[in-house]
Amino acid sequence: MTNPFRLTLLAATAVSLSACSTMMGADADADMGMASASAGGTVMVGGAPMYPNRTIVQNAVNSRDHTTLVAAVKAAGLVDTLSGPGPFTVFAPMNSAFERLPAGTVATLLRPENKGMLTTVLTYHVVPGRITAADLMQRIRAGGGQARLTTVQGGTLTARMMGGRVMLVDAKGGMSHVTQADVMQSNGVIHVTDAVSLPG
Repeated sequence: MTNPFRLTLLAATAVSLSACSTMMGADADADMGMASASAGGTVMVGGAPMYPNRTIVQNAVNSRDHTTLVAAVKAAGLVDTLSGPGPFTVFAPMNSAFERLPAGTVATLLRPENKGMLTTVLTYHVVPGRITAADLMQRIRAGGGQARLTTVQGGTLTARMMGGRVMLVDAKGGMSHVTQADVMQSNGVIHVTDAVSLPG
C-alpha cells in the first residue's frame, strides 16, 4: 500500500520558497537584515532570548517561531539527543516554513505511526559539529561555490550562494535560506531557516 506521507513529501518538492538573507559578514548582515550573534552573545529569536549557556532544546522551547519544530522534536523522541553534549549545528525551520508544506503534511508527520519518517526529516536538519556562519562561508569558497554538509540522518545538504544570498539545497532540490545565523548554544549553534529541507 502506498504510504500517504511519502506522497505528501513528494508533493512538497514542488513548493518554492524564497527569503532574503546572507552570511557574508557583519556588514552584509546589516545590509541584508540578517541577525547574527557570531560573538556568542544572547540574541532574540521568536520573541525570546537565546542564552548561549543553555542547550538547543532549552532555548528552542521559548521561541514562538519554532513551536511546530519543538512539537516535532518531542514527538520524535529527540529531546534527550538535542540536549546532549553534541556539538550540533541545527538548521531550524520557522513555523511559517512548515505552514508552506502541502496541507496535512505536519499532521501526518506527527502521527505515531510515522515516527520513523519524522525522525528522518528532523535529523536531516542537524549536522555534527558547531558550524558558524563564517565556517560555512569558508567551506563554500573552498568548495568552489558550494559546500556539502553531511547530516546526522546521513544525507547531504548543499550550501551555495545565489544572487548574493546563502541557500541550502536539499536532496529533492528544494531551497531554504538562513534568516538568522549564529544563535549560539551550549551544545552547538542554531541557524534559523525559512523552509523545511527534505531528505531523499
